[in-house]
Amino acid sequence: MEHTWRWFGPSDPITLDEIRQTDATGIVTALHDIPNGQVWPVEAIRERRETIERAGLVWSVVESVPVHDDIKRGGPLRDEAVAAYQQTLRNLAECGLDVVCYNFMPVLDWTRTDLRFRLPNGGYALRFDVDAATAFDVHVLERPGAAADYTADELARARRFADSLDDEARASLTATIIAGLPGSEEHHTLDTFRDALAGYAHVDPATLRANLASFLRDVVPVAEEVGVRLAIHPDDPPRSLFGLPRVVSSASDARAVVGACPSPSNGLTLCIGSYGSSADNDVVELTRELAEHVYFVHLRSVELDDDGASFVEAAHIDGDADMVAVISLLVAEERRRAREGGPRMPMRPDHGHELLDDATRRTNPGYSLVGRLKGLAQLRGVEMAVRALTEG
Repeated sequence: MEHTWRWFGPSDPITLDEIRQTDATGIVTALHDIPNGQVWPVEAIRERRETIERAGLVWSVVESVPVHDDIKRGGPLRDEAVAAYQQTLRNLAECGLDVVCYNFMPVLDWTRTDLRFRLPNGGYALRFDVDAATAFDVHVLERPGAAADYTADELARARRFADSLDDEARASLTATIIAGLPGSEEHHTLDTFRDALAGYAHVDPATLRANLASFLRDVVPVAEEVGVRLAIHPDDPPRSLFGLPRVVSSASDARAVVGACPSPSNGLTLCIGSYGSSADNDVVELTRELAEHVYFVHLRSVELDDDGASFVEAAHIDGDADMVAVISLLVAEERRRAREGGPRMPMRPDHGHELLDDATRRTNPGYSLVGRLKGLAQLRGVEMAVRALTEG
């Protein structure tokens, strides 16, 4: 697999020179300064690509071209935003970029409730706690009708969690959930977040799924025409949050995406950590079934709590996922593509722990230097062993 690294552009505290020392060869990035729904100009794309190439790396994957909320909810700017998306795909292709990761999560991208969960080894990890999320929804956000979405036991646990928060902890939880994690499309206050949720009041899972299918029918033919492969990222976590529907959370959801507009340009991002955050998903079987549709891979693992919904991000090859089995399947798929002339399969180590110097330097939550370096080394070692043991 091609080993890549997420970089958030010139403002990223981790430099391209540092990334080159990790032995990653490809960069995964986007033009985060361009507002959602606007066309990415060829000049800006080319400038970013040249910056990366001057550092001795290549721009391997675009992650991501955000999908405007009016596309997701069918708002008045839907057609304008789709046209901008189509033109951005054309412009990316003109600059030699051929893999675009995107997601269809309403309002929020990936969500966590704790950005510095202390690990037994002294490092820090990202964590999602379902009681914390429920407490935020019911007692901080005070979303109308929120209590009806939870059981009596869930509400009781959320009440206890909320009662345990002082003002500082309450503010920290709020900022963690709504202020925007790296790569997020929007940054909210409580008031703007409430307004954003209200914009989805009449969007149920069936409506969101239909809007995704409609989006694919509009953009996939353009992607196919210009040689771009689209790779949808699963919901993170793969469950409804704050009354919002989620429609890319399971193997059946992934099959529906591929089936909505069959094309070599309509594929998947296999994020083991996101799919693995649901006890209902068997990530090995999911990989086995869907490998031929995978155009981009995020490798990390999580350790689920007994409730099956809360989790802490584990080391890349630890946790609940059988990463050896997953990588074995991906290596087999990559060999098949090599025989048949199929597309490349870039991989990146996903979120890393804060380890050693990560704790004393500024890094984006989840996107540490040492933690991801460790993860990439682990994953490369597994891949090399799998290749050596399965040759012939």
